[in-house]
Amino acid sequence: MATKKKKRDAAKKKRHVKKIVKKVRKIHHAQRQAAPKKKAPSVHIKHSPPTVHTERAEYNPYETVLHNFDLAAKKIQLSDEASLLIKTPDRELRVELPVMMDDGKLHSIIGYRVQHNNARGPYKGGIRYHQDVNLDEVRALASLMTWKTAVADIPFGGAKGGITIDPTKLSMNELERMTREFTDRIDCVIGPLEDIPAPDVNTNAQTMSWMMDEYGKRHGHSPAVVTGKPVELGGSLGREEATGRGVCIALREAAKSYKLDLKKITVAVQGFGNVGSHTARILEQEMGVKVVAISDVKGGIYNSRGVRFADAMSQFKNTGSVVGLKGGVKLTNEELLELKCDVLIPAALGNQFRADNANNVKAKLIVEAANGPTTFEADEIFASRGIPVVPDIFANAGGVTVSYFEWAQNLQQFRWEYSKVIAELEKTMTNSYAAVVAASEKYKVTLRIGAFILAVERVAKAAKLRGL
Repeated sequence: MATKKKKRDAAKKKRHVKKIVKKVRKIHHAQRQAAPKKKAPSVHIKHSPPTVHTERAEYNPYETVLHNFDLAAKKIQLSDEASLLIKTPDRELRVELPVMMDDGKLHSIIGYRVQHNNARGPYKGGIRYHQDVNLDEVRALASLMTWKTAVADIPFGGAKGGITIDPTKLSMNELERMTREFTDRIDCVIGPLEDIPAPDVNTNAQTMSWMMDEYGKRHGHSPAVVTGKPVELGGSLGREEATGRGVCIALREAAKSYKLDLKKITVAVQGFGNVGSHTARILEQEMGVKVVAISDVKGGIYNSRGVRFADAMSQFKNTGSVVGLKGGVKLTNEELLELKCDVLIPAALGNQFRADNANNVKAKLIVEAANGPTTFEADEIFASRGIPVVPDIFANAGGVTVSYFEWAQNLQQFRWEYSKVIAELEKTMTNSYAAVVAASEKYKVTLRIGAFILAVERVAKAAKLRGL
């Protein structure tokens, strides 16, 4: 009897909590319907750059982006007024998400969407789910998207979003409820011609499907509201591999500049998620490059004779990690960064290269597949040591480039063939590399500052022409 009573009480409590959540959602929905779309909560007015709060400011990703921006702006003698206008985020939105867990408990989760600049087109940027997501990180990534789309010369601005949560601890049902709640809360600032989210760390095509569906409940079928969707729902052929393929194209073009033979070099890839895995696959199977080390969040493996992609992927699928692959020597992610190899590709999270480890890097060339993997102190060390760095705002722009192709296809209601997508990506990446190198040589700066100069000039000109 006591057990039945407990079950009835638990069921009653669960129904009560659901009623509360439903009531809260009705209130928020009524508020959104009553308010004009543009009047989104938490609008950041451009009086001064937002204050950075961190206990270890030297590793703050937003400070690193501002540092690189300031170097570029100074080189092109951009006025203080214009600099302030285009480096400060347009809008910062923080939302609280009441999410019902499978056990009937209600959790409050924090999410963010930062819209940095839209002088060149609608805001564009991914959504990441990670326990370390914070406002400074999202600001930095939104800013990087502005410069990345400008370097690639595609008609978008920059934005980024994230939820502070460890998604590995959530069920699929909990992930879906959280994603739909987040979409509902940022509905007032996104749209096919306003702000177009995409996948990022720990989000994927399924996440975008939920977002598109939730947005469509209020606005009708709108596939162009997000990119990175499944092909069946309007996604583009080639989108899943796009960032990794773009990294490979960046490496190929840089290898020409620095006289590296792709058939003879050794490459280490840190990260075996979407970007890292496709990078490793394309390097080995299409370009004949020897990948000697691969890692994931649990660690990595090294094999001087080369790590076969098929074996690494099989090990990863079977065990959840590449660690333990037969014939490979186990190593940590930190050890991988200090391996003796020709090319190092960080394809995980930011702040991997810092003042405390940059002097230990032995690679001849670094190609940044991750966002913000290098602090400005590490950049200075690499420059002094003569190690060129192909920057993230160019190297990993393949993803947003094919996102642009997907968005264009959705608006046209016409699908491109895979061969056209890849050909257009090749064209965009090779043209962008040439433009970055030209800016770098003209101003006698590193590739990173050359890329920032190219981007800042394009955004500043667009802002001026629009009268902003």
